[in-house]
Amino acid sequence: MDFRELLNQKEPIILDGGMGTLLQARGISIDSSPELAALDHPDWLEDIHRSYIDAGSRIIYTNTFGANREKLRRTGKSVEEVVSASLRVAKQAAGDRALVALDVGPIGQLLEPIGTLGFEEAVDIFAQIIEAGPEADRIAIETMTDLQECRAALLAAKERSSLPVLVSLSYEATGRTFLGCAPGAAALTLEGLGADVIGINCSLGPREMP
Repeated sequence: MDFRELLNQKEPIILDGGMGTLLQARGISIDSSPELAALDHPDWLEDIHRSYIDAGSRIIYTNTFGANREKLRRTGKSVEEVVSASLRVAKQAAGDRALVALDVGPIGQLLEPIGTLGFEEAVDIFAQIIEAGPEADRIAIETMTDLQECRAALLAAKERSSLPVLVSLSYEATGRTFLGCAPGAAALTLEGLGADVIGINCSLGPREMP
């Protein structure tokens, strides 16, 4: 089923859930990189994907939340290697029962002027991930707390891919992100940049938002 067809259905669309904690429960060290599971333990990863699909998930996320070159540097693995393997496992698990989203998480560094990472460098980091996963059914940019970083990821996705893009930010009890962005401001900015779906994830759910 096409992603846009899925959005037009009346019933709620169930996504998947946490991945790192489930991999740790199977024996992956808390100090290791969970993104390497597709290379080291593909059977574990496929089983987790299938369990989410069996529970009703219509869209599963690739195990690539931290698969950017900054976070993978210490592992000796390339972005292309990790993303390709993770997509292959997710696609095999999904079959024709679910769509697969290329999961894109934060880089792990603050952007200028608060941090030292330049905006264009951030766009390039995200672009490398996007270009490594053309077989995905859509792109999911998630758990963002900096609207600037979110913009960089969305620009990379729109420039390097024609896939639909879901973007979600994580909010504090104040109703703003860690760096102070309100939901309305985020929605206006991301809609203007072409995000197909805008939402929240991780810290607070809809009932807890002020």
